[in-house]
This record gives sequence, structure tokens and C-alpha cells, in this order.
Amino acid sequence: MSEVDVDTIDAFHRGRFLVVQPKGRGHRSGMDAMLLASLVADERPCRVADLGAGAGAAGMAVASRLPKAEVSLFERSDEMVAFAERSLKLPENAYFADRVCVHEADVTLRAKARAAAGLQDNYFDHVIMNPPFNDASDRRTPDGLKAQAHAMTETLFEDWLRTAAAVLMPGGQLSLIARPESVGELISACGKRFGGLEITLVHPRPGQNAVRVLVTAIKGSRARLSFRAALVMHAEEGHAFSSFVDDLSNGRAAYARMPLKGA
Repeated sequence: MSEVDVDTIDAFHRGRFLVVQPKGRGHRSGMDAMLLASLVADERPCRVADLGAGAGAAGMAVASRLPKAEVSLFERSDEMVAFAERSLKLPENAYFADRVCVHEADVTLRAKARAAAGLQDNYFDHVIMNPPFNDASDRRTPDGLKAQAHAMTETLFEDWLRTAAAVLMPGGQLSLIARPESVGELISACGKRFGGLEITLVHPRPGQNAVRVLVTAIKGSRARLSFRAALVMHAEEGHAFSSFVDDLSNGRAAYARMPLKGA
């Protein structure tokens, strides 16, 4: 067996749960998945759909932090589905495994085909997603599994947000992480489906350009868009995360939406 064929078992939330991932190929989850998971701030019993879940790290992070959350992972790659299923069988993940299910499904399916794949209309309280982010002009990778996970199509946000709007209950929350240059497309794809967008730019260090954007929105809301204070990962020197980012990435805190004015 070559080195690239060896899988890894990676710890998240300071070892609270483990995820089986491909080594040296495919998309490997890390900080992006943990920040995405932190956007779900709901202590009530809730249903969460992770669209394009990969090996399932983000959805499992939600289940790990929120004991009343039921999480459905949707992923079109049968290989990545297998990784998620292996993770759920690990004894370290037993405390949430019965609240997480895995579906092999293309999230761009429509109507009856979408429902048959487990993506039921008006069913979920939360949808989270980390869509493919590489533009067609980006350098192509020889890794087929990674290319599948990262390849952005022209109508990607429209297709994925159409599904998110269909499966969310009225008033349900969409949460996603993407590149900052995608903001215009995201706002356009939200259209009349979602309102109350809250956008947070994520910067590596003070004075450096943003590398990610966190977005939440509410199905059917007519509230206006808001840009939140920037999230800075590190201090000017050193590699340690800020205390708040460290709490978000390790499941000790949620990045909740801003309180409604007058509430």
C-alpha cells in the first residue's frame, strides 16, 4: 500500500470526536469545517442538513456540540460517504452516532429525485454548506477526488441555495463558508429565498486581506443584509488562534446571529 492510500483518523474539538479522512488526496476538513459548524447556535431539538458533507466533519461537529441536534450528511461521492460511515462506527463517536445519518446524494437534484435522496421539503431547521470554491480558471489538480470536491460550476450557488431553500422549514437558517470573492454570487442566489443575511469576513491577521466569508441567512426573511465585525484568526505574530476563534474551532462556543433590534 502506498503512502497516498493510507487514511488518517483526525481529532477535532480537542479530541472529543474523530473523523476518518483520505491522506494525501481528496478534500480534508479542518478549520473551515469547524467555523461552519459554529454557525449553528440552537440548543433546542433541531434537524440539521450538511450539504456536500465530504467526510462529515462539520456535521459531526454540530452533533458533538449540540446534544439535541439530529444531523443528516449529504454527499455525492461514494468514497467520501464511506469515510463518514466509518467515522460513525468509531467508539469515540458513539455519543452522537445515533443522531447522525449519511446519504449518498447529489445536492443539486430537484423535486421528486431530491426527496427520494432524503432531501425532504420543509424539513430541516438548519442547512450548513461548504460549497466547492475553485473557479474554472484555477489550476486543475490531478487528484480526481479533490477535483470533484473543489470544482465550482457556473450555477453552483444558485443550484445549492435552491435546494437549501426547498429543504429548510420557513424561518430556517442557512449557514455557509466560502471565499470572499463569492459574496456577489451568494447574495444574488439568495434572491427572495433568504433574507437577513449576516456576512462576516475572516482575516488571517490584522491588516491582511480576508480569505474566507461566513454567511447566515433566514428562509423567507425580509430583513436587510448586515456586515458584521471582521473575524481575525491570529494576532500579528505567532500561530496561535485568538481565544474566541479557538473556542469556535474547538466546540466551546457558537458564532450566533446578532440579536434582533428591540428584542
